[in-house]
Amino acid sequence: MRPTLRLLEDSLIERILDEARTIVGTLGVEIHNPGVLALLGDHGARIDAAGSRAFIPGALIDRALESAPSGFHLYDVLGQETHHFCGDRVHFTPGSAAITVLDGDTGEIRKPHTADYIKYVKVVSGLRHIEAQSTAFIPADVPSRVSDSYRLYLSLLYGEKPVVTGAFTIEAFAIMRDLQLAVRGSETALAEKPLTIFSCCPTSPIKWSDVTSQNVVDCARASIPVEFISMPLTGFMAPVTLVGSIIEHAAETLSGLVISQLANPGAPVLWGGSPAIFDVRYETTPMGAVETMMLDCANSEVGKFLGLPTQGYIQMSDAKQLDAQAGLESTMGATLAALSGINSVSGPGMLDFESCQSLEKLVVDHEVCAMTQRLLAGIEPRDDFPSLPLFEELLREKHLLIAKHTRKHLKAEILVPGPVIDRANHARWVEEGSLTLGARARAEVARLVAAYTPSRLADEAKAELTRRMAAEAKRYGMDRLPAQT
Repeated sequence: MRPTLRLLEDSLIERILDEARTIVGTLGVEIHNPGVLALLGDHGARIDAAGSRAFIPGALIDRALESAPSGFHLYDVLGQETHHFCGDRVHFTPGSAAITVLDGDTGEIRKPHTADYIKYVKVVSGLRHIEAQSTAFIPADVPSRVSDSYRLYLSLLYGEKPVVTGAFTIEAFAIMRDLQLAVRGSETALAEKPLTIFSCCPTSPIKWSDVTSQNVVDCARASIPVEFISMPLTGFMAPVTLVGSIIEHAAETLSGLVISQLANPGAPVLWGGSPAIFDVRYETTPMGAVETMMLDCANSEVGKFLGLPTQGYIQMSDAKQLDAQAGLESTMGATLAALSGINSVSGPGMLDFESCQSLEKLVVDHEVCAMTQRLLAGIEPRDDFPSLPLFEELLREKHLLIAKHTRKHLKAEILVPGPVIDRANHARWVEEGSLTLGARARAEVARLVAAYTPSRLADEAKAELTRRMAAEAKRYGMDRLPAQT
């Protein structure tokens, strides 16, 4: 039996969706992209060009829901399937687009560089329960105009796992698509075996910028999956009630869904988001707040009710170090996300209000991911009936350490954690150096980097990736790419 969590009754979800549909039809959606406004207008939406607003009728929403797929697959650079986003399947992905990293050696939060990013890709390559990369942080040693494509380039060059990414400019999309084509070889092959997911973020309340709305259209036309990342802030840029925030999230995400499906019916999407409450005491957006986690889980319930695969930014902490707060917030988020069946859980490694990535936290979060996957496997009988012979053996032998039943089922039944988790008794812990969690995490990061095996992507494809990235960097004044050592 798979354990599950529900926060919303179906009747409440129906009322939430009714309100969201009324909002986008009556108040409209602000869209700062003339082409997207024209697309909506051509299909029956009422357009107020002067106010940059589209009023989306229910018929367009219904059509989008009919064409949007109920699931899709994701593939690595070698073309092997890694993900199936559907039902209650759960996949974990590192949090993304951080502007700083926590230096594991100094304990300082600082700007990241190319060497940090390559180290990150090598670490993720060895984390079995984190099935995708993300473009996790922004290297400070390249111009901002190429930072999106550069992160994707490094991920595809050094890692084999698919990538959750995104573009902060319209122009960046073309080179990011071309980098994927260098791996896949053709547009048809890329559409058949998607390699990335692009995050596309509306702006609260109920607005799409020129860049993000164009990203939705461009991704749809290239059959590149999109995760809609609506970010209502409860009590600030959304109603203070959780239900009110869920209504706003649904309105923003439905509008993105319509844009995507008008651009290319059947384009793959994730009903995702990164909502948060607003802490008026500090003017912050705590990602580790229980209400933030509840919003993520509830938003996923709405998406599942509509028959769509889902995403959520949830396994994160607002702590500034790898400490008890980081552990409790991230573990609770991952557990709630798994029980809710969020298909793509984004967040491992993230600290400081979604702005800092820590490799040490990432390897600890990997253990949390493993634990939640074991939890989802549930409890089931494994040759336990009849139990009398097993207990007769226990009474006769005084233990079951080498019993046939133990040897048969031990690995499937009991999750053995990696070296980050300490399960030794005190005497052995002291004998082995009295290592703290931080020290064990640093050692695990070093082990994973040392054990890294270069990507098996063909050398010709790697060379083409570098050629295209170097040409793009030259457009923005870089004579050469940063050293990759």
